[in-house]
Amino acid sequence: MRFVITGEWSRNRLLRLIVFLFLGYMLLFVISSALLYFTRMGLDPASVQLYFLGEPHLEFGRPPRPYASMVETSHMHLFAMGMLVMVLTHLLLFVPIKPAVKGWLVLIAFSAALLDEGANWLVRFVDPAFAWLKIGAFLIMELSLSALVILLVVYVIKPTRNAYKDTARA
Repeated sequence: MRFVITGEWSRNRLLRLIVFLFLGYMLLFVISSALLYFTRMGLDPASVQLYFLGEPHLEFGRPPRPYASMVETSHMHLFAMGMLVMVLTHLLLFVPIKPAVKGWLVLIAFSAALLDEGANWLVRFVDPAFAWLKIGAFLIMELSLSALVILLVVYVIKPTRNAYKDTARA
């Protein structure tokens, strides 16, 4: 981080390469996340409800998602998404954009990731109508993560002034 804070960031090609490659992985993560979502459900509430609630009324219908499976999935997702969003939003501190825009991006990214995971539980155990929340949170999460990655890639390719000091003064 010293390189970013002191302004050596723009001259340290190895650091920029490392961050650029990390962002490449993050872009692949966002894409694979969307592909995984669409292999299980779609953008219609009925598909989300079917995935979490199953079809227990049918003789050979799919059972609802088991509680233990949901706990295991949430356990991994909460940690991984928390770390991912923390790293991306931390890097955002050094991008020369308005602090208010940074604040909104941070809030939206963290909230969408948390709502995306929480909506699973709400659909399964509270009310199937929360399927709309799942769809919306997923879309906002994908868009916010994509925006963060793209913004950071642009800055890594062409770094400008030291935005850390700009943000610290705001």
